Amino acid sequence: MFSKNIYISRRRTLMEKMSATAPEGQRGIAVFIGNAEAPAQYRDNCYKYRQDSTWLYYFGIDQPLYAAVLDFDEGRETIYADDFEIGDIIWMGPQPSVQSIAESVGISESAPYGALNAVVAKAMAAGRKVHYIRPSRYYNKIRIAELTGRKPCEVDDNFSETLTRAIISMRLVKEQCEIEQIDDACALGFEMHTTGRRGIVPGIVEQEIVGRMEGVTMSKGWGPSFPTILTQHGETLHNHTHDKIIEPGKLMVIDAGAENNMHYASDFTRTYPTSGKFTRKQREIYQIVCDCNNLAFELTRPGITYREVHLRTVRLMLEELRALDIVRGNIDNMVEAGIAGLFMPHGLGHNMGMDVHDMEDLNENLVGYDDDQKRSTQLGLGSLRMARRLVPGNVVTDEPGIYFIPALIDQWKAEKTDHGFVNYDRLESYRDFGGIRLEDDVLVTEDGARRTGPARLPITPDEVEAAMEEDRK
Repeated sequence: MFSKNIYISRRRTLMEKMSATAPEGQRGIAVFIGNAEAPAQYRDNCYKYRQDSTWLYYFGIDQPLYAAVLDFDEGRETIYADDFEIGDIIWMGPQPSVQSIAESVGISESAPYGALNAVVAKAMAAGRKVHYIRPSRYYNKIRIAELTGRKPCEVDDNFSETLTRAIISMRLVKEQCEIEQIDDACALGFEMHTTGRRGIVPGIVEQEIVGRMEGVTMSKGWGPSFPTILTQHGETLHNHTHDKIIEPGKLMVIDAGAENNMHYASDFTRTYPTSGKFTRKQREIYQIVCDCNNLAFELTRPGITYREVHLRTVRLMLEELRALDIVRGNIDNMVEAGIAGLFMPHGLGHNMGMDVHDMEDLNENLVGYDDDQKRSTQLGLGSLRMARRLVPGNVVTDEPGIYFIPALIDQWKAEKTDHGFVNYDRLESYRDFGGIRLEDDVLVTEDGARRTGPARLPITPDEVEAAMEEDRK
């Protein structure tokens, strides 16, 4: 938990933003629902608990079954939760009171959890606006439905866009205390990935490496920031199966991140030759992705849109693929036609913070796009999760990739989606190649950008081979 002044300041800023949107007396209240525990098999055996990130941002209380109301007309803040009873204390030991916990984050008023129902009902009866963000957890959705008298299926369509936009505007720009936590999570992610690279030995099962990697994050932080992707079939972008035996001559994609104890995330990807050395063909494609990763970083600065960074990056990709005779023709026309989507069917990056895809639970388009931007329908560009004009304090991922996906290649060839730009005869020899992705986390600064964390994982082909050679001594 940060100091209580951090949370006081954040709530004050939110109050000011919301108070500026409506006349006094018509601003209403905002209801925040913290997460509840979720049973894995039965009530007392739950999944590992993770608090809602927006709740953590404004209230910092990392415990289940908490809620809060901010009254934008009266300027009041109230925490709702129940004190533990003796039956709980027997199992858990002495626990602080709800009132003391509320005061630790700068809130003087608290009430039992069930009292929230009457507060919301009173506000609605008086015709006051009840603001809430779109919940991602089913419990929270059901709770909002109960409070507002809606069906659970109606909750998502009635979230407060005003409140959501205010929250996004704050969380998009990271405070110094958050940047320090992201750097810390990236340091842990560096150690996690180094452990993974050192474990790449032909003959062992992928799961062994995943277990060692995730053990690093759980021994020094909260755990993985998302389910680890570790696969010799990198052409499947989010391959979470880890049952394959490592074979020589393959490419191993490791996309993994760590979440530190303050719930800030890292997200790195590296691709390794399982034999320790790239083949000529592997090195050629790898170098293209590495060049794209470096170009994206060089372009990242205040004032540029990340959409432009994406487009200029895939332009370079197509230029270098053309040099290998995999595509042919005018590069401008290829970019316009979305040909890069055949090889990189995802966007260049996404926002980072407490969520590894920061705030996408709130509304992906509101988070990732400015009001004057329209999301593309093209494969690849249409999956760009962060397109906004960059400002200092944004934290984004830089993750270009090249994938040879047989089913997608066959579909484009049959449907002539490529408009004649793709050399399918040349592409045929890449059908069993797999995929390559290289990802860093990047902070936008006042005059450019820097990669987060204390050090960068080896990334050039020579650096990767040298690191793997050292690992195997």
